Amino acid sequence: MIDAGLPVRAFFTTRDGGASQDPYGSLNVAVHVGDDPAAVDDNRRRVSRAAGADVTFLTAEHGIRVAHISAPLASAPPADVLVTTTPGVALGTIAADCLPILLHDASTDAVAAVHVGRPGLFAGAIDAAWAALLDARAAEAGPHAIRAAIGPAICGRCYEVPEDLREEVARRHPAARAVTSWGTPALDLPRAAEARLGELGAREIVRIPVCTREDARLYSYRRDGVTGRHAGVIVHP
Repeated sequence: MIDAGLPVRAFFTTRDGGASQDPYGSLNVAVHVGDDPAAVDDNRRRVSRAAGADVTFLTAEHGIRVAHISAPLASAPPADVLVTTTPGVALGTIAADCLPILLHDASTDAVAAVHVGRPGLFAGAIDAAWAALLDARAAEAGPHAIRAAIGPAICGRCYEVPEDLREEVARRHPAARAVTSWGTPALDLPRAAEARLGELGAREIVRIPVCTREDARLYSYRRDGVTGRHAGVIVHP
């Protein structure tokens, strides 16, 4: 587990400590990648024990849909943003190169778990999560009460894309423009997310400086193809 550095229970999982066999070894939490369902259920229970509450894991669509969770669900509705205002509810995002982002609003203690890939970044998933936390407030409060943690993701040195795609994304998120370590066009999604959160007024941004493609402790679709997913988990206090 990697601590997310937020003032609530929040962490990112690694591949270690689960029941799945290769190529999903061992703490895969995704149900859609071909892993043994019994192993995934076991892994999710292990993550829930670490969270101290049953975790509701999102079902990503690579979009901006928001789902509000008031009680633990075995299967959340398709959405790339889960938000809760209910004490004790735990939310989980999943990824294997995309960004797992966790948010906490100190003014309400509402929390969000967000999945942000390239399409979601471009469409506004971070903005959708931010707006959902602001909408959860009953009284006026400044945006600077929101803290964010950006989990392990593929870095700009490794995320090669066609040049026209890089430029399309960079027109909206200039910080995303990057070059791979071998000199080709790339996108730096973590840097772009950090920049956008700063623009929105995040009080504090914790960024886990780990590249999923470079670090074998984590799942990477770009590196491995068939693989599992790690999680970002946050619990409403």
